[in-house]
Amino acid sequence: MDPLIVFVFSLVLILYLTAYLRIHPFLGLILTSVVVGFLAGESAGTIEAIASGMGKVFSKFAIIIAAGSIIGLILHQTGGARLIASDVMRISRKPLLGLNVLGFIFAVPLMCCILSYVIFIPVAKEIRIKEGVPKVLTASVLVFGTLASYNLVYPSPVVYSAVYDLGINASDILVPGIIIAFIVSVIGYFYAMRFCKTGDVSDFITDNETENENVKVPGRIAAYSPIAVPVGLILADVFTNISLFDILGEPDMALLIGVVMAIFFAYRQYTFNPIREWVEKAIKRSGVVILDMCGGGALGATLAMTGVGQEMGNLLAVLPLPAILVPFLVAVAIQSVQGSRVVTMLVAPSIVIPLVPVLGLPPEIVLFSMVSGTFLISHFNDPFFWIYKDLAELETSEVLRSYTLGGAVMGITSLAFTGVVYLLFY
Repeated sequence: MDPLIVFVFSLVLILYLTAYLRIHPFLGLILTSVVVGFLAGESAGTIEAIASGMGKVFSKFAIIIAAGSIIGLILHQTGGARLIASDVMRISRKPLLGLNVLGFIFAVPLMCCILSYVIFIPVAKEIRIKEGVPKVLTASVLVFGTLASYNLVYPSPVVYSAVYDLGINASDILVPGIIIAFIVSVIGYFYAMRFCKTGDVSDFITDNETENENVKVPGRIAAYSPIAVPVGLILADVFTNISLFDILGEPDMALLIGVVMAIFFAYRQYTFNPIREWVEKAIKRSGVVILDMCGGGALGATLAMTGVGQEMGNLLAVLPLPAILVPFLVAVAIQSVQGSRVVTMLVAPSIVIPLVPVLGLPPEIVLFSMVSGTFLISHFNDPFFWIYKDLAELETSEVLRSYTLGGAVMGITSLAFTGVVYLLFY
């Protein structure tokens, strides 16, 4: 069967299974992956592709998600997240904007938009409780901040390899990338404020997991250390050549250190039994998130097996389109198929670079056009889709309205400002 038909059918099927029949996302994703493999005529390699896709996601994110879940739940139960949220609200007159800025600032230094989201989602939950707003709103303003800088600002992994593939000086795209990313982040914030305010607020105003108001709030060292120390270690690994940080600054190791610190400070307030229960509960929750992510990895692997990304890219490259749209749409096609922004920017340049002389665009504009395309179209095969959904405890429809549609708005905004830069400076 034609790869493009398989791709469209897979999206319709997963939407039907998860949104209409309300089958658990993991099962829906695996079933769809099997169907995709058979429709593509690759039945012999389907199970191998599913296992490979799941394995890659699990090896990359399992420790990060589990450790982040433990830190988040302990901070939530001990009152540490409440203290951080209070500080954000006191410093910023607009706490939700402050949350957006937190995600924006830390996504690139952490070299992972997912990690930045995982670290700060406990703070987002506390802010939503204090502000009395829907959980989709606080989750979306945070996630949009992380996506804006991670997709556009050098030396993010999304941008890094393409800069050298296109022969661009990093200094030439650093400042424009920051400016475009900041504008895109603000647009994401306003999108969330306008379109993500729907939802029942009663479920968390009386949330029985929220700590009792009489519980003693920990000191700032106890509240901030489980977050600040891992962030500091990761930044030290990025910006120094000290061999010690090659180990301690790995995100997995850094977050495990954060787990130890969270447990240590909690033990000064509580006995071991409640802490053990919190850790077990956090691990069980993280297991659900990881399974959903692995399902997304399986779908991405089977879709890649069909060759639909290459076919879509080649089709777009020969269409009579404005030059600046071609790199953008090639990236959109690849992103839609396999879900990873980093992979998109590893594959898209190989299709676009031979077309650069024909397009007549400066390499910098080609780059920003492509990375604008990585905002679209994030859906069921994107691991971040499921992390965003499960950690914020959202419905699939809420994720599509906020994460998917909001990302599309941000990507189109990024492309528009790339066009403005091209007209003004080239």
